[in-house]
Amino acid sequence: MSTQPTPRHRAYTWQDPHPTIEAAEQLSGLEVMQGIGKGTLPAPPAANTIALEPIEVEPGRTVFELSPAEWHYNALGTVHGGILATLADNALGAAVYTRIPAGTGYTTQGLNITFLRPVTADTGRIRCEATAMNVGRRTAYATATVTDLTGRLLAHATTSCQIFPAGGRQSARTSDHTAHRTGPTA
Repeated sequence: MSTQPTPRHRAYTWQDPHPTIEAAEQLSGLEVMQGIGKGTLPAPPAANTIALEPIEVEPGRTVFELSPAEWHYNALGTVHGGILATLADNALGAAVYTRIPAGTGYTTQGLNITFLRPVTADTGRIRCEATAMNVGRRTAYATATVTDLTGRLLAHATTSCQIFPAGGRQSARTSDHTAHRTGPTA
């Protein structure tokens, strides 16, 4: 065992995410995801950070892929579970996003992932296929599988998402105090 590990370096770039954020006001989620896939809209910086790629986008279904690398590793020499969770969260959220209209956003309320096999760089490219099972006005539910390119199941994930106006401008709820101007601040 070497006492002086060999340093490794990684550099990556990303584009200003604001054109995509602004497009969400005018385009449906499907149109935004298609724009990212075609390169006419910048990908989210988080996707560049872990090097995940949207491969397929259609209404209610997305496929994202990732090539596991040493810089994804945890202390045990396997891909950190958080990397797989991020891959799944992106594919799941995007599947939901493809089913919501312009001017609407979403956020993950809950993510559940079950890891079935360890993943390393030797696993080769992995694929996360996500399907939006139910998309309502305020919440959505989606499911995904993470497989290697031979179809071997590596992980399974589900999500629930909250749906709201784009830009995070959720409508304010008024309490009885505010609505009737009662209480200590009235």
